[in-house]
Amino acid sequence: MQPVPIKTTVVGSLPFPGWLEFASMNLDKLGPADLSEMIDDAVIAAIYDQVTAGLDVITDGEQTRLDFNLSFYGFIKGIENDASETRKYGPPAHDQRGKNSIVAPLTAPEGLGVVEEYKRLKRLAPIGQGLKMSIPGPYTLAGRLNPGSFYKDRWEITEAILPLVKKEIADLVALGCPEICVDEPSMSCYAYREDTKRFVDIFNRTVAPGVGKTRLSMHLCFGNYKGRSVGKKTIAPMLPDFMDMNVDELHSEMTILNFAEVNLLERFAEKFDVAVGVIDVKSYYIETAEDVAERIRKILPYVPAEKLAVAPDCGLSQTARWATKLKLKAMCDGAKLMRE
Repeated sequence: MQPVPIKTTVVGSLPFPGWLEFASMNLDKLGPADLSEMIDDAVIAAIYDQVTAGLDVITDGEQTRLDFNLSFYGFIKGIENDASETRKYGPPAHDQRGKNSIVAPLTAPEGLGVVEEYKRLKRLAPIGQGLKMSIPGPYTLAGRLNPGSFYKDRWEITEAILPLVKKEIADLVALGCPEICVDEPSMSCYAYREDTKRFVDIFNRTVAPGVGKTRLSMHLCFGNYKGRSVGKKTIAPMLPDFMDMNVDELHSEMTILNFAEVNLLERFAEKFDVAVGVIDVKSYYIETAEDVAERIRKILPYVPAEKLAVAPDCGLSQTARWATKLKLKAMCDGAKLMRE
C-alpha cells in the first residue's frame, strides 16, 4: 500500500536550470570547490521545485547526469566514447546519437555514482521528506553499446552490466535508501518483440539485494529522446509475464496512450502498487488540476486509491523548467482534489 492514497511522485529526472547547462559547457573554467557548490545548488533547486509543487516523494532531479542513461558510461571502465552520428541534420531521433564501443571487459571499480547522489539528496532535502533514487537497469544501459570483440550481443552486455547495477542497489540499501526506482524503458519499448520472460529474469536478479529491504519501483515507458517516443506504445505485450517482477510499485506511461489501455492496470494492481503517468511530458499543454483529477477518475475503477501513485509519464529532463513547475503543481493539486 502507498504511504498516502494517490501518492504524488516523479520518475527521476528534472530539467537543468539554464545556468547549469551553461556551466556544464564551461567546466574547464571551474575549480573543484566551484563544481561542488554548483552541484549542491542544482540539487537544492530541484528539491525546491518539487517540494513547492507539493510532491510526496522526490528525487535529486538527476542533476548530475547529462543523460539518465549514457552518463553512467563515465563510471564504467571498458567503454570508449564514440561521438560520431549517423545523421547530423533533420528532425531529432535516436539515429543521431551514435553508440559507444566496448574495448575491454566492463567493470565499475568506484561504483556507478548513485550512492553519492543519494547521500547528497539526503543531506539537502527537508527532514521527513519522502525520497527515492533512480537507476537505469542493465538491459537499458546495454542499449547504446557496441559489443566489440568482448561480448556477443546485447544480452551478453546486459549480463556484464547486471552485477554493477546490483552492487549499486546493495550499497543504497545498506545506506537505508527508502525507495529505489529501476528504470527499464527498453523492456517496455521492446516487450512486443523480445522474450518477456527473459526480461523478468534479468530484472529480478538485478534487484535481488533490495527485495524486502527497501521499496522497489520500476519505471516503464516508450522512450523520450528529445520528447519523442521510440517503442511501440502498448502495455499489452508486458502481460502476463511482467506480473512476475519482484517489485513493490510498477509505473507506466498512460497519458501518452490517451488512457486507451487503462483497464490493463487492473492486472498490475492485483500484485503491485501502481504509479500511473497523468502528465504528458511530451506536450507543452499545461494541465489543470481538474485535468489531472479527471485522469485519476479514469484510473480509480482499476487501481484503488490506496495502491495508486500519480506521476508524469516519464522523466522531465526534456521538458522546460517553467513548464515542469506548472505541470507538477497541477498534478499535486489534482491529486489533492481527489483525496478530498
